[in-house]
Amino acid sequence: MKIKIYSNSGTRILPMEFKQGKSSRRPARCLSHYGFLQIDLVVGLAVLAIAILPLGYAFARERQVLKAEYFHSVANEIVDGEMEILAAGAAKNFPDGTQNYSVHALAAKRLPPGHFQLTKNGHQLRLEWLADSKFGVRTVTRETTLP
Repeated sequence: MKIKIYSNSGTRILPMEFKQGKSSRRPARCLSHYGFLQIDLVVGLAVLAIAILPLGYAFARERQVLKAEYFHSVANEIVDGEMEILAAGAAKNFPDGTQNYSVHALAAKRLPPGHFQLTKNGHQLRLEWLADSKFGVRTVTRETTLP
């Protein structure tokens, strides 16, 4: 049984449903609000997805860039150290020309696949670290002139 309640001014107040002595506290118009809440939820999730997904991709790209910069820094340190050793007199033991150069730094194990290359032309020395794959890792080069 539905009872309609009106105020003194004649406007209708929220209808309530009564079933066999029990009252349901849900006004009838709340049922129409469920659809609005679902649309509101979908719009909120869409806004959240539009804002959060690009951030996730940005973090993934930043991770790749940081990894490449880490490799470049490690190779830089190794090449600098080895070039100091060569400039101090170890270069006398190498013939002129281009050859692979083996390093003894343990940090070289952290580098991606690649090799060190020494080029000697008279008093000119050039030491390079060259990555086998060009995926975001730059070549590191140092040159010096021997006395």
